[in-house]
Amino acid sequence: MENLTISNLFSLEHTLAADYLSEFKYPWEALGNISSLIIRLGNTLRSEEYENPSENVWIHKTAKIFPSAYIGAPCIIGANTEVRHCAFIRGSALVGENCVVGNSAELKNVIIFDNVQTPHYNYVGDSILGYKSHMGAGSITSNVKSDKTNVTVKSGTTSIDTGLKKVGAFLGDFAEIGCNSVLNPGTVIGRNSNVYPVSCVRGTVPEKSIYKNDGTIIAKYD
Repeated sequence: MENLTISNLFSLEHTLAADYLSEFKYPWEALGNISSLIIRLGNTLRSEEYENPSENVWIHKTAKIFPSAYIGAPCIIGANTEVRHCAFIRGSALVGENCVVGNSAELKNVIIFDNVQTPHYNYVGDSILGYKSHMGAGSITSNVKSDKTNVTVKSGTTSIDTGLKKVGAFLGDFAEIGCNSVLNPGTVIGRNSNVYPVSCVRGTVPEKSIYKNDGTIIAKYD
């Protein structure tokens, strides 16, 4: 199960949530207190660097926020990040530096590492996206099972009950998700792995792998 751990998925130096995430073994364990984390972090940010346009919202002065975007609390937007036309940040979103939250993208209860792109029509909820990961246009994280039971995370023949009814996906550093793909609840994509466009992914994709849209997983060659 080591392929599911925070230490194997993420480089923690690329997020303000480093100390917080280091308290946990598995990423879904960190989902429950993202809101309080953001508020705690926000109150430590320097006013010379961050604006505080509304209660529990902090936006770096170098970030570019389009007028039509909605930013709900609590939220932190990092340096040089773009929040584009009609983006909907519902709240509980920690967005790193040099990120793109694109047109009509929606974020909710997420930790977004630095240099992450969710640029076109993406839904990302109850999820953690690692450094330089990328969601192709129209790709989404599904975060609730149709029967509303607890989400389980599966790796091979092993299954872990998260104890949560809302769990999205966890993308390791440099993960690439193809356009119009659906990451089902509890999906884990390993570092440097790719998902083909129009895929329906369930379970775990190992690091340095390619997930084809027929469900086949092959190793990437160096």
